[in-house]
Amino acid sequence: MNTAKYKLPTTKYWHYSRELDLDVSRFLVHDKIKLYNASQYHMPKWQDATITENFLFEKVMHNKRICKRLIEKILGITIQSIEFPEAEKSIDIRRDSKSVRLDVYVTDNTGRVYDIEMQCTNPFDDELVKRTRYYQGMVDMDLIDKGMNYTELNSTYIIFICTFDLFGLGYPMYTFRNVCLEDNTLELNDGTTKLFLNSTSVIPYESPDTFPYSSLDDDIFYFLQYINGHAPQGKFVNEIDTEVGKVKENKEMEKSYMTYTMEIERHRREAKNIGIAIGREEGLNQGLKQGQAVGRKFQAQKMALSMLEDKASIPLISKYTGLTEQEIRALAKEHNLL
Repeated sequence: MNTAKYKLPTTKYWHYSRELDLDVSRFLVHDKIKLYNASQYHMPKWQDATITENFLFEKVMHNKRICKRLIEKILGITIQSIEFPEAEKSIDIRRDSKSVRLDVYVTDNTGRVYDIEMQCTNPFDDELVKRTRYYQGMVDMDLIDKGMNYTELNSTYIIFICTFDLFGLGYPMYTFRNVCLEDNTLELNDGTTKLFLNSTSVIPYESPDTFPYSSLDDDIFYFLQYINGHAPQGKFVNEIDTEVGKVKENKEMEKSYMTYTMEIERHRREAKNIGIAIGREEGLNQGLKQGQAVGRKFQAQKMALSMLEDKASIPLISKYTGLTEQEIRALAKEHNLL
């Protein structure tokens, strides 16, 4: 069985899986993680789905006003307008490369790119951080055409809205840009920014007034609470909640979600079956190897006994059988040849 083309699901440190991506000039939504985490995560029924569900989040973000305001409030910037040039876009630079599927592709009036993901599974090791690097590369490759100058690359923001604290320092937001190690006031200014929001930072606090990080927008504070299952507070989060309700009342959306759920379940079953098949194959291979090792040992012992009967020296027997001198002496004693 050739397993090279399969990526098996990992079963360590699962919490709750969703995902989505945005672009400052473009807005991207992905579900790759859920696809592979599906062996442990079961999507809720439509009536139980919340904003953290990738499918629902994507549909809510199709509301231009909400999408635009969320970006503005996270980044503390003003955007004149955003557009959705394509309902679904896939970045696939080479046939043999890992593609990035973009459910929504949003551009703003300045050409900046935003990639926002709702991330409810805390991956092990540095998988999430390395994923931002891959997304950045794929977006850049998609942005620049052959013959274009590198200076034409648009600024990009990759934003992860996390239901966990990826770095464990308690900050509500971690912002990364390329800076000089010798002088951290010197930025590379390559136009790339990566942000990780931490919704757990707001859990102990009732309102922005008691929150120790005053730089966080009040509406983002309430948004992070909302992600944690709190009742919506503030005009902006109530607008989001209203949009969630509208989407969930749409029967066509419900049918699409059911189809999407069945597709995810199919991938989950396939991944599970692939894992079982590979496990069986590895077990058979391991058993075969062990059997072969036992057979070789038996033949070596058989040869050693013959040589002992012929009064060959123990060092000589060890040389030709591969057995240690201690093993040969024990074998000789067992058969009364010493």
